[in-house]
Order: sequence, then structure tokens, then C-alpha cells
Amino acid sequence: MEGKKMKADEVRSVEERYTQWKSLVPVLYDWLANHNLVWPSLSCRWGPLLEQATYKNRQRLYLSEQTDGSVPNTLVIANCEIVKPRVAAAEHISQFNEEARSPFVKKCKTIVYPGEVNRIRELPQNNKIVATHTDSPDVLIWDVEAQPNRHAVLGATNSRPDLILTGHQENAEFALAMCPTEPFVLSGGKDKSVVFWSIHDHISTLATVIGPTKSSGSTGTSTKCASKGGGSNDKPVDGPSIGPRGIYRGHEDTVEDVQFCPANAQEFCSIGDDSCLILWDARTGSSPAVKVEKAHSADIHCVDWNPQDINLILTGSADNIVHIFDRRNLSSGGVGSPVHKFEGHSAAVLCVQWSPDKSSVFGSSAEDGILNIWDHEKIGKKQDSSGLKVPTAPPGLFFRHAGHRDKVVDFHWNTSDPWTIVSVSDDCESTNGGGTLQIWRMIDLIYRPTEEVLSELEKFKSHILACGKN
Repeated sequence: MEGKKMKADEVRSVEERYTQWKSLVPVLYDWLANHNLVWPSLSCRWGPLLEQATYKNRQRLYLSEQTDGSVPNTLVIANCEIVKPRVAAAEHISQFNEEARSPFVKKCKTIVYPGEVNRIRELPQNNKIVATHTDSPDVLIWDVEAQPNRHAVLGATNSRPDLILTGHQENAEFALAMCPTEPFVLSGGKDKSVVFWSIHDHISTLATVIGPTKSSGSTGTSTKCASKGGGSNDKPVDGPSIGPRGIYRGHEDTVEDVQFCPANAQEFCSIGDDSCLILWDARTGSSPAVKVEKAHSADIHCVDWNPQDINLILTGSADNIVHIFDRRNLSSGGVGSPVHKFEGHSAAVLCVQWSPDKSSVFGSSAEDGILNIWDHEKIGKKQDSSGLKVPTAPPGLFFRHAGHRDKVVDFHWNTSDPWTIVSVSDDCESTNGGGTLQIWRMIDLIYRPTEEVLSELEKFKSHILACGKN
């Protein structure tokens, strides 16, 4: 009985927070699209920009559908219409139905997937090619443009991946990264290993059947049945496969996330349930270059490497905290020594990502249903005379997206429209299933330099004062 009361209080608290957030949408957001998902999605990523028009852009979006077994799990390719900054009227963006699909998001292709799609990552050199993780040891590579559109009906055969990356000895469910500078892939798994592949010889022919020829290095190509994935449609997957270029061991528990150094394809990092952050260099062998013990006080869930300042690495943990590490000074006395700690979540942090626009800005999402936007340069600065900053806000926090009512499992900054973010929540526990996808952009008055904003507002001062007199 007590448990039911606590649950009811929790739901009421979430609904109150959501209602308050929705009332502030016209003030805080330049644009927002709310898209109800029939099935929850565990991952969302931006694809290529397709079309630019006067008032909006059209862009690909990749997301997953995690079903209950009545229909297959799928990888979805959608087209999104993204309204440009300072176009949408405030009253329009706040008038949406939480239970409805957004007219701005249209599904254009479905891939029937062998298991649940836990993670999607696009290849930066060609973002029509994506890598995916499921509950299996293998990484699957898809040329989404060449893949046929499929009907996700019960009993449908799985789509055939364009390439299968083998090398893990146990399931590799979440840790996945694509290199920004070379066609390299990284993965981590329950076998406590980080596995490294090159798909350089295969990206130009991914849509065709690759014959049993040798690729560069020790990685051969063959056609095989890959390991089973989890979920309803967990039949073995067949397709061309390649082995790893390197396997790196140093973790003592499951590897939860991996990331390449943005400036060097041979350097990468990983984090895991052993609370360690490890830096690797493929040129110096398969042992850790640097191992940071106790980087957090609990399991670490996510990591990101700053694309503009390669000394800075972000980590998020089950201890509810986000850390920034400087790789020139990672630990002190054998324990992780972060430059900054960010305490703005009340539950485990699931995803962290640096902004593509400003080197000091990053986002963090968590099981508390909040997506926070931070700027580490704001830490320690005195409150400005405008008094707009909230005194109780954690240092560095300057925006809180509270539009989701359950855990925010993934989000992605849009490099084509840098302050536009897509985020997804798994709403199974708070509603009767499904999920929510939101595409949103905060109003630019929040992140632009204060002097610039005040100068712009000054132009409207006389008009506002005149309205006040009337």
C-alpha cells in the first residue's frame, strides 16, 4: 500500500513539473516538435541534411523501435522538417497534443532488425551509413539508402546487414562509436573488451555482396551467420563479416561507452561498470595508455570527447554526477581527479554530449527525465546585474529541458543546426508504454552573449514601455 502511494506521489510530481514546463514553452523555446512514439526508442541520431528552404530544412533522422514481440523490432529512417530560428510563433509551438504524432516527423523507411536496437551511430564521412548494437556480440553496419523498405509484420524475415563486425566474445549492447576522421568503428561489451575495426575497404561497396577477399591488415571478409540478437525477431543474421584490427583489454567489468579522440584516429577512450576511465593508443599496443581508477563513485554510463578542445573528456555516471576530466591531469593519488563536477540530476546520468557549436557547452540526460545544458565557462563567474540567473541553480547549468516525463535515454545535437537537439524518452513506466521524441531549440536570448542580447532588447524598450502604459 505504501509503495502504491509513493508511486502515485511520484507520478503527480512528474505531471506537475511537466505542466509547469509546458506553460513556459512559449518563453523558453524558439521551436519545439513533440512526437509520440508507439514503441519506445533507445537511440536517436541526426542523418544528412536533405533540403534547405526559406523557413525550414528537411533532414534525415535515425531512431529505433523497441517492441513487445507482437511485431518485429525496427531501425527507422525518418524525414524531419526543422523550422528555422525565429520563424515559429510562440503560440504555435506550445499547442501540441502529447498523445499525437508530429507533422514534422515522417517515417520514410523501416529496416526489420534482428533484436532490440540499443545504439545507433552514423559514419561522419558518410552519414548514410550507420552502425548499430543489439543484445549480441556483433556490430551491424547498414547502408540505409540502399536497404529496401520493409513492412514490420509478425514473422517478417530480418533485413540483411551490409556488413557484420565480429570480435566480441560476449554480448556488446551499448558501447559504440564511429571515428570522425577515418572509417573506423569502436565497440565495448560484457567481455570487458574494447574492439577496433576498420571498414575502409568496404564503405564504397557496402550495398553489394562482398566476396571472400582479404582486406588490409589481418581482417578478412567472409559471409557468415552472425550471433543472435535479443528480442522477438532474434533469428541469426547472415551477411558479409570482418574481424577486428585490434582488441584492447584493461577493464574489469562491462564496457558501457567508447569514444574516439576527435583529432587522432589511433587514440580513443572507454568507460565501464568498474568505475574506470581508460585512454588507449592503438600505436602502442593493446594495453591501456592511461587508466583512471575511481573516475566516479559508481558505474559510469557515458563518455564524450570534446571536438574543439581535445584535452577535455566528459563522463556521466550512476552516481548522478557529470565529470569533466583534463587528460593532461587525470588523477591524483591513484583516484580520478576531475576539473569540474556537475550535480544537477537526481538519478543516473545516461548520456553526455559536447555542443558542436561552443567548446564549453555540453548536454547531459538522465533517468530523472531531465536534459540539462551546461557551460563550464560560467562556473565561478559572478552573477550579472540583470539578476536573471537563478541563485539555486547548480554552477554551470543554464538550461533545463523538462519536456519528457520519464528517463531521457538518448539525445543528439544537430551539427547542421547547432542549437537544435533531438531527444527521446522511454515512457513505459510513466505511461502505458511507448515513448516521446522531441526536437527542440531554446530561444537564442538564453545562450548569446549578454551584451548582444541587451543591445537587441534595447531596440524594443520603447515599444514595451508604450504597451505598458496602454
